[in-house]
Amino acid sequence: MSIEINFNDIIKKYGDVTVIPGLSFTIKKGEFFTLLGPSGCGKTTLLRMVAGFNSIEGGQIHFDEQVVNDLPPQRRNIGMVFQDYAIFPHMNVKANVSFGLENKKMSKQEIDKKVDEMLDVVQIKQFADRLPKNLSGGQQQRVALARAIVMQPNVLLMDEPLSNLDAKLRIDMRNAIKHIQKEVGITTIYVTHDQEEAMAVSDKIAVMKDGVIQQIGTPQQVYQRPYNIFVATFIGRANILERPLKFKDGIATLEFSDNYHLPVEAVDLGRGSQVNISVRPEEFIIEESAASGMNGVVKESIFLGLNVHYVVKLDNGEEVEIIEESTIDGTYDLGTEVKLRVNAEKINIFDLENDANILRGVTNGL
Repeated sequence: MSIEINFNDIIKKYGDVTVIPGLSFTIKKGEFFTLLGPSGCGKTTLLRMVAGFNSIEGGQIHFDEQVVNDLPPQRRNIGMVFQDYAIFPHMNVKANVSFGLENKKMSKQEIDKKVDEMLDVVQIKQFADRLPKNLSGGQQQRVALARAIVMQPNVLLMDEPLSNLDAKLRIDMRNAIKHIQKEVGITTIYVTHDQEEAMAVSDKIAVMKDGVIQQIGTPQQVYQRPYNIFVATFIGRANILERPLKFKDGIATLEFSDNYHLPVEAVDLGRGSQVNISVRPEEFIIEESAASGMNGVVKESIFLGLNVHYVVKLDNGEEVEIIEESTIDGTYDLGTEVKLRVNAEKINIFDLENDANILRGVTNGL
């Protein structure tokens, strides 16, 4: 049974140090919700507060209508999957998955039925009699996932579950985890520092910094319309350019350089002002000859098959990173003089004073 989780002004302290200064947000029933941020930002601490492993110094966590602050972990009906799998090495796959059910004093027939169904869901039924040492890392992670879900928890908590896998297995397993979660329909909180992984699996992402959630949104929202500079630079890559934003007759215009300017849908700051512009590498348009654009010179050119990565030095000395789909005609050579334009629909604009995105339509699910 899935539940809704409400965080109401949650505070976590270690002695006199406050690591989470008051968080309030909601995770919906059946949602795949990811806590994303750099190491030390508080995401695992928050996960452990949900699990009951960490104390709560202020506020309340609700599972539906029930306050769980003082509820011991064993009474919260949660399932957990760790990065080190934590499966029993002396038990085969079926015994690992059935372990928790046996402690519930269920009949052997009922246990066998539930375990067989779960091994089917995670697609490891053919390995039921194998010991963990004879399984790959991905297969062991599926065992850990099956063991957690077979208990029919209200909440599934996953802490960096793919960090011990190689690159290809990580992609395979993140796809499997998303599929399994949707099939089971369980409310899931997933912790990772990997931006691509978060975008691949999540319904919603909460981007954290220093114990504070900066933005909650869908993967598309946090990538395409980041709430502030931190989100823009943490999710993917971004070139940050400081430029003037001018208003005339209610129209906002960005002034780049070399007589290149761009009208944008920005909030009127009430004055002409310097702003920070976030341009992702793929949002630049690079051409050798164009009617308008910023002048620059190609300083680096790296062919990576599908894409070509460039570093271009602008006339004002700034260097920007550009990613362009490769073509059969080749790449720009080092030293080539080019003009750069930007995709006006995708760039983001931030107030210099508070780093907030001032484009119209930016949302935050906090």
